Amino acid sequence: MDFTANRRSAAIGSIAALLGRGARHVLLSTTCLACGSLIVSCSSGGSGGVPASSINPTPAVTKVTVVLSSDANDQLTNFGAVLQGITLTNSSGKSVTLLSQSVGAEFVHVNGLVEPMMTVTLPQDTYTAATVTVGSADFTCITLDSTGGVQDSEFAYGYVPTPNVSASLPAPITITGDSVGIALRMQVQRSASYSSCAGGATYAITPTFILTSFDIANVTPGSASTTVRSLEGAVTSVSAASGSFEMQRPSYMSQPATSLKVSINSATALEGVSGLDALAVGTFVNLDGAIQADSSVQATRVAVSDPSAVDVRRGPILSVFRQATPVVNIEPIQGQGKDELADTEPYDFSNTTFHISGELSNVQQLPFAATFNAATMVAGQNVYLSSPAFVTCCGAEFFAPATTMTLMPQTIDGTVLSTSASGNFTVYAVVLSDNDLFPGLATQPGQAQLLTQPNLVQVYVDGGTRMLNSDPVAAGSTLRFYGLVFNDHGVLRMDCAQINDGVSLTN
Repeated sequence: MDFTANRRSAAIGSIAALLGRGARHVLLSTTCLACGSLIVSCSSGGSGGVPASSINPTPAVTKVTVVLSSDANDQLTNFGAVLQGITLTNSSGKSVTLLSQSVGAEFVHVNGLVEPMMTVTLPQDTYTAATVTVGSADFTCITLDSTGGVQDSEFAYGYVPTPNVSASLPAPITITGDSVGIALRMQVQRSASYSSCAGGATYAITPTFILTSFDIANVTPGSASTTVRSLEGAVTSVSAASGSFEMQRPSYMSQPATSLKVSINSATALEGVSGLDALAVGTFVNLDGAIQADSSVQATRVAVSDPSAVDVRRGPILSVFRQATPVVNIEPIQGQGKDELADTEPYDFSNTTFHISGELSNVQQLPFAATFNAATMVAGQNVYLSSPAFVTCCGAEFFAPATTMTLMPQTIDGTVLSTSASGNFTVYAVVLSDNDLFPGLATQPGQAQLLTQPNLVQVYVDGGTRMLNSDPVAAGSTLRFYGLVFNDHGVLRMDCAQINDGVSLTN
């Protein structure tokens, strides 16, 4: 099924045209399909004096925690979908419901990562097939148009037809014991196709998922299956007695936001907050930790960038204008607060306080000056931004002030060109594809030409880097690198926290 996408293009040569915050114009597929709930009924009966319970005993059950993940390259900035249902089926054809309510999810920000989705109870069995139902879905690509302006194109379906959705199990999923984890991983590059990131392009949305199970109760500390990085939320309640707080997660696709319990202990690193007693309701937090069997998180780090923030946004920088009123444009992939998300959002950074995420603890040991500030930020970097709120007055648009801006880790997909050493670090020169935002946005008019080679990133790896790649890193290897990307006098350098196998640009 192909559709023709509308587009929104902003010529950066005219800053007024760039800085509008209106919603994207897209053509939605309004296909309406009737969908029903799967009802599994059980009947029991007996003859003579034999109790029914001895003929059809109550099946043993297991607590199942579902986590979200994805494999993606740098072609898309986001891919959102409303998951309406997930069922598992055993070899005899009997099905059970894993998800029975609609949940909005964004998959690009969990590229190579995981985050908790929900916990349910299922009958113990071995399941050999799965079905996923998807409601609305959309994806976004960003490029420059013929005038050099940022072109932000969104492609969307109002409802994804059932034949367009596929789910596979590389191995049977055995539900047994007290608890089991299941990872729902989207293959992003196979879930979206489009003829170009431009007006008049044809496209198709074909969500493709892989489901795998893992032993959530006995994972090795620091396991990739349960480690969450840079998880965001707004505090809704605090329990000092239990050493925990509840937070509301960012919502997606107009679906209700979910809640999450977070526990801290003496080993939890606190940034910008002294402890639970200083964590007020409504505070926006960013944290790392480990997913527990009940889908709660035991935090290893909790950060508060701005206790007074009314809005927070996270996403890539699209452009930086260092003029009388310096303005940075970002593409918000995640956000919470008083104001709704827009497609691109402009902020005045004349009085911004700049931070670097504390997720990586070795920044001070890097063999170069790792800085992030108004002079070094560049289009393509991933940031977390706080603001007191958007304001409009008197018919004129107001650039919301960015109170704080924090450099956040991000995932890049590229090919290793060469290997060298610097101090305690191995350094990989990684060539990015043209689809990546760094080379794609570097030639905008009106931008300071800060990058000497925008398609090349020097990736710094040490003993703390999690190596999840299948084969040894070598020249020619295509890999995904997750970490903080700095602009060091025109050279892109990454402090790398994790390496995964790469993802091809082809579907």
